[in-house]
Amino acid sequence: MSSIRQRLFACIVTTGLATGAVGAQLLPSLPAVGGIGQAVGALPSLGAPLEQLLSTAQQQTATAPSLDRIALPDAIGSLTAASLLDLRRLRLALLVSAHKRELEQDERGNPVRRGVLVTVDPDPASLAGAIADGFRVERRDTNGDLGLTTVTLAVPGNMRVRMALRRLHQTAPRLIADYDHVYEPSGGSLLASIAALAAGGSASGPAIAMIDGGVASHPSLARAAIEQRAFAGTAKATGHGTAIASLLVGEQGPFRGAATGARLYVADVYGGSPAAGSASAIVAALGWAASKKPAAISISLVGPANALLERATQILARRGIPLVAAVGNDGPAAPVQYPAAYAGVLAITAVDRNDRALPEAGRAAKLDYAAPGADMAAALPGNGYARVRGTSFAAPLVAARIAEAGIAHLGAETAPGRGKVGRGIICHLCRIDPKVVGAK
Repeated sequence: MSSIRQRLFACIVTTGLATGAVGAQLLPSLPAVGGIGQAVGALPSLGAPLEQLLSTAQQQTATAPSLDRIALPDAIGSLTAASLLDLRRLRLALLVSAHKRELEQDERGNPVRRGVLVTVDPDPASLAGAIADGFRVERRDTNGDLGLTTVTLAVPGNMRVRMALRRLHQTAPRLIADYDHVYEPSGGSLLASIAALAAGGSASGPAIAMIDGGVASHPSLARAAIEQRAFAGTAKATGHGTAIASLLVGEQGPFRGAATGARLYVADVYGGSPAAGSASAIVAALGWAASKKPAAISISLVGPANALLERATQILARRGIPLVAAVGNDGPAAPVQYPAAYAGVLAITAVDRNDRALPEAGRAAKLDYAAPGADMAAALPGNGYARVRGTSFAAPLVAARIAEAGIAHLGAETAPGRGKVGRGIICHLCRIDPKVVGAK
């Protein structure tokens, strides 16, 4: 058994992927293993492509749910859909295994905040019934910017959230309740940085908001107008957030973002921790972003459908605030990812330098546009540039074009592409060649 398969097996056992409905959802069942007393899923066949095309270091990079990478290795594009799905399973299992105090998994293996459920605009009678059944109000939040009230309920005792959600639906069937899912960056994990946060500057251009990790200082952002706010602890600079910001408003020599001169509002939903990025934090961030009257909101995060996040996107859509989201990088066999899949959200995939859709791009319930997302450079925290790859880096380019020209003009500037590119490629000439800026 290869080391990566051993890690997957260990995570299946230690994080509970083998139990209950999860085994049926994720993996074929096998006889009970090692006294666990429940059926465990068969190890996915990672297959020759994974072992042959990715080095050990690349395998660790592609699956590590940590703060040590900014983009996927280029070799990820050579993997089969099955291997990409295996990588997703392992990555999520490792994330939960590394943060057992903060996270659990739902029926499909998605990470959720441990021990809590979130209700949306709960009616008093249903809430009282839930409390009488042992649920406890942990916090109540009124998002005035969205006109939305959420009540976070602590589950009774040490009950697992999967069982608690079923019980809550039985106790208070009128409640709109869901897990507080955790969402991932859709182009590599957050690279934690000791660099100072980018701040200050003035600009008279349109406002753009981004929901991501914190943005570090960088020469390309020295003159940019950036305001940051934390929604998960203290704001911390990250590689992912810095890269996204540079693609929006960066400017240094030959490097130029797609919306230089725009005012950038950064909502940090991670605080430097991959165990953050919850639906409740993202919705709070969306409310703040909406208060800035942005021309567009860019979100390069992916995760499952969630009742709270869906309600927030519906409110934004009714207000006519464009929300642009990446479809993810787990391949065509992976589940459809949100918020990109919601009605009213523009779903964005990525293309390489040959205008070919990235083979690892996620399966989309709908696909609106593509933009450059590989063979390109973006800023590193502090100084320098990195080669980036992923649909994460395509979404901000589309948001930038909406801010600069308006959403009604997107169709007029599309370029043709190869593969699944939706209605065409936006910001076709926005790719910065890594060689031009000496990207690592």
